[in-house]
Amino acid sequence: MAGPSRRETSAGTPAWPEWTLVGLAIAALLVAPFLVYPIFLMKMLCFALLACAFNLLLGYTGLLSFGHATFFGGAAYFTAHAVKVWGWPPEAGILLGMAGAALLGLVMGFFAIRRQGIYFAMITLALSQMFFFFCVQAPFTEGEDGIQGVPRGMLFGVLDLNVSLNIYYFVLAVFLIGVFAIWRIVNSPFGMILRSIRENESRAISLGYSVANYKLGAFVMSAALAGLAGSLKAIVFQFATLTDVTWQMSGEVILMTLLGGIGTMVGPIVGASLVVGLENTLATSGFPVTIATGLIFMVCVLVFRRGIVGEIYARLLKRQGKH
Repeated sequence: MAGPSRRETSAGTPAWPEWTLVGLAIAALLVAPFLVYPIFLMKMLCFALLACAFNLLLGYTGLLSFGHATFFGGAAYFTAHAVKVWGWPPEAGILLGMAGAALLGLVMGFFAIRRQGIYFAMITLALSQMFFFFCVQAPFTEGEDGIQGVPRGMLFGVLDLNVSLNIYYFVLAVFLIGVFAIWRIVNSPFGMILRSIRENESRAISLGYSVANYKLGAFVMSAALAGLAGSLKAIVFQFATLTDVTWQMSGEVILMTLLGGIGTMVGPIVGASLVVGLENTLATSGFPVTIATGLIFMVCVLVFRRGIVGEIYARLLKRQGKH
């Protein structure tokens, strides 16, 4: 699956459909908990934020990581342990999860960015598996049982997160802040350099940029935002398990991003919503979810080579070019 071309990247995605979609999506999310089960919506938002964080690395820096489950699940463990065992408030637990994920990203990125392409991906996968086995053996993760019964607590000592609407709007607010942060990073001078590295790393080096430092910075930012998603999930579902740190979780977030469209802001959100929606719909049907997502992925590869949103943007740009 190909991302946006250089011409599409330099021209930017069409502004009016982007902002129209954003406005409609926010309005829909504000009224959604009155129409749809809030827990499902919060799961969708957590995975959408994870996919957006991964897209910051793949779509805008050109680095394919197979280790984002480490940051997502690691942050979930850190937050769950801090809130349940240490008695921290939820906001402090979430910040600890983000900090822990950023530290893991710093360590993993330090070793991984020394290689490119498939070698980079394999290093992230190997380090992620090392962290998985650490979580299996570490006492604080409680092994295969995971950390269960995590209290949601009171946000800033005022807002009771055990009320479904309260925690939903809290998760929605954090999700919007996280996506806005990614948008600002992408559209900053730092983000422009990341795009130049993705397009032509050798030229970026010749222009005097410290490519390794920029890659490491993008890796740590992506890890921290993935950790934010994992921390939110631990608070919402009140547990953290080994499922969150398996290689399958890393593969799932890659699938979400590719389905929606890499290198776009809306694409990973659409892809995550599609995958989570399929899992929720088919959970009680007896039909294997992996087969359904695999079939949809095959269709996207054959018909929407840039992903669903990426293909829509490409066709809009093509139509504008004819005029």
